[in-house]
Amino acid sequence: MSGTPLGAGSPGLRARLRAPDFPWWLVALGALALGAGAAILGDAGLRQTLRILSVGLGTTVLVTAIAFGGALALGLLVALAGRSRHRFARNAARLYVEIVRGVPVLVLLFWIAFAGAPGLVAGWNWLATPLRDAGLVDMLMVRDVSLLARAVIALVVAYSAFVAEILRAGIEAVPAGQVEAAKALGLGPLQRFRLVILPQAIRTVLPPLGNDLVAMVKDSSLVSVLGVADVTQMGKVYASGSFRFFETYSVVAYLYLLMTVSLSLGVRALERRLRRAA
Repeated sequence: MSGTPLGAGSPGLRARLRAPDFPWWLVALGALALGAGAAILGDAGLRQTLRILSVGLGTTVLVTAIAFGGALALGLLVALAGRSRHRFARNAARLYVEIVRGVPVLVLLFWIAFAGAPGLVAGWNWLATPLRDAGLVDMLMVRDVSLLARAVIALVVAYSAFVAEILRAGIEAVPAGQVEAAKALGLGPLQRFRLVILPQAIRTVLPPLGNDLVAMVKDSSLVSVLGVADVTQMGKVYASGSFRFFETYSVVAYLYLLMTVSLSLGVRALERRLRRAA
C-alpha cells in the first residue's frame, strides 16, 4: 500500500519539475541564500557584523512601513484629485505629480530635510502665535523635528507621485459600465468607490505597487545620508571603524536581498490569491 502514493505522486512531481514555468531561479536563489547565511553564521567576524547591522534593521523596516503607508494615503488623494470634475483640482494634482517625479529622491530628501522642514516650522510658529501668546504651546524649533521624521516625509512625498499615477490608472481601468450599473442600483459615490471601483482596481495595481514597495525598501537606504541609523548607516559606521569593507557591505547587501525578495514573493502570492478569488 505504501508504494501506491509514491507511484501516483512521482509522475506528477516529475511533470511539475519539467514544466517550462517551474521557478528554478527561486530554487537557485534559495540555495544561494542558505549558503550565504551558513557562511555568515559560521564565521565569528561575520556574525559580529550581522549583529551590529541588525540594530539598524528595525529602523529600515519602520521607515519603509510608515513611508509607504503615507505614500499610499497621499497618492490616493492626488489620484482622486486628478479625476475630479473641478479643473483646479485636476491641474493642481497634475502639477504636483510632474514636479515631484521630476526631482531625484536624494535631492528631494535634502530639500525637505534642510529647506522644507525649517520653512514648515516657521509657518507653524506664525500660525500658532495666538496659542503661544496664551501659553498653550511652546515655540517649535527646527531641531525638534528629527532627521528620521524628515526622511520619512521626503519618502512619502517622493513616492506619492508614482503611487498616484498607478492608482489613477487602476481606477480608470474599471469598466465604465460597472460604475453606471452601480449608479443605477442607487449606490452613492463613496459606496461605488468602496464596493465596485476599489476591489477591481486593487487587482490591477497590485503588481506595480509591489514594485514600488520593493523600490522603497532599497531607497530607504538614502536616509543614511542624514545620519539615520538604518542598515546602510550602521554598515558605513562599522566599516569605517573596522576597515572590513568587503565583509560589511556583503552582509548589508545580503540583508537587503532578503527583504526585497521576501516582499516580491509575498506580493506574487497575494496576486495569485486575488486572481483565484476573482
